[in-house]
Amino acid sequence: MLNTVLYDGPAGTPLLIAHGLFGSARNWNVIAKRLSETRPVVTVDMRNHGASPWFDTQSYADMAGDLAEVIDGQADVLGHSMGGKAAMVLALQHPEKVRKLIVGDIAPVAYSHNQMGPIEAMRGVDLGAISSRAEAQEQLTGLEAGVDTFLLQSLDLKEKKWKLNLDVLDAEMVKIVGFPEVSGTFDGPALFLSGAKSVYVLPEYRPRIKALFSQAKFAKIPDAGHWLHAEKPREFEAAVIAFLNM
Repeated sequence: MLNTVLYDGPAGTPLLIAHGLFGSARNWNVIAKRLSETRPVVTVDMRNHGASPWFDTQSYADMAGDLAEVIDGQADVLGHSMGGKAAMVLALQHPEKVRKLIVGDIAPVAYSHNQMGPIEAMRGVDLGAISSRAEAQEQLTGLEAGVDTFLLQSLDLKEKKWKLNLDVLDAEMVKIVGFPEVSGTFDGPALFLSGAKSVYVLPEYRPRIKALFSQAKFAKIPDAGHWLHAEKPREFEAAVIAFLNM
């Protein structure tokens, strides 16, 4: 069972939040607290991330199964990036578990890029020689601005280890940036929420999205990129609340 964090809220359909690659439940702490003002919210550490168990695979079928185990009855599901793909597969494979689906800046397609840069950067840190996050940050090189700070949230300084199964994430990267062959459709309400400056959900992907998610709606947050929830958190929250309350 995945590690979960519950944010108590008024009775109602709970909201399950699935983070992206190299993330954790704690990344969503502030947003989860604010969203829990109107409903219970549950955040998870995905497999091979945070305090959740380590496995030998990182397939979307497996991740969707993990999420299904967390849901007691039915939930609204929000996923970002890798978590968004897992949420989509959950809705397709277990539609009875999902009332409404929100997908943060990702599409059901295979991307040509990979995320090996952060893995190599983390492997390059001499964990035995550091005594502070600042020292670890100095060794995290070759990354885009802000990525080092994000990755450091997954550093267990006391145990001197990353709370990420880097070997499996490396081995399964093709699956992570891809999207599995799936059958069926999800005919419940679905919102594909993107950053206006992001290139992850292009117009040419919309027919594929609509084929799988017949009620899909699309919205963009101005001046936001792929990390829309971190760049524009209040606008992101407002869009999520408006959709859930429709």
